[in-house]
Amino acid sequence: MKLSTKGRYGLRAMIDMALSEDNTPIATRCIAEREGLSERYLEQLMVPLKRAGLIKSVRGSQGGYILARDPQDITAGDIIRVLEGPIAPVECVSEFNPEKCTRSDICVTRTLWSQVRDSIAQVLDSYTLADLARESQRMPASEISHINIDH
Repeated sequence: MKLSTKGRYGLRAMIDMALSEDNTPIATRCIAEREGLSERYLEQLMVPLKRAGLIKSVRGSQGGYILARDPQDITAGDIIRVLEGPIAPVECVSEFNPEKCTRSDICVTRTLWSQVRDSIAQVLDSYTLADLARESQRMPASEISHINIDH
């Protein structure tokens, strides 16, 4: 299972929003600039995140996006599932609506794939945005010099 840029960039953008201490709306332009991402691509990622209720949009000259819930209540798994779909190393053990497989009764690897899925889900669900934001603040400034919380 390989995560696409949707999941990776979306998680970075959400961490960036979690780092905003005053919870004021942040323009995608600012997030894209700090994270070194395409603003156009980032805008596309915001749509499913908003639809899933993880972020809210605020219109106007001081508009942008804010987290819809406390960073402690949003996990990396929530974000990855919204942007990448259900966690599934193979389709027949997908978290939601696993594909029917004619070999499922005799498949010797099905248990392995289920455990891989469960392990990945457990790790992703064990990290909140608050955890990841705290971790990013502990990193040496030189490693995150592109992040400037002022927007």
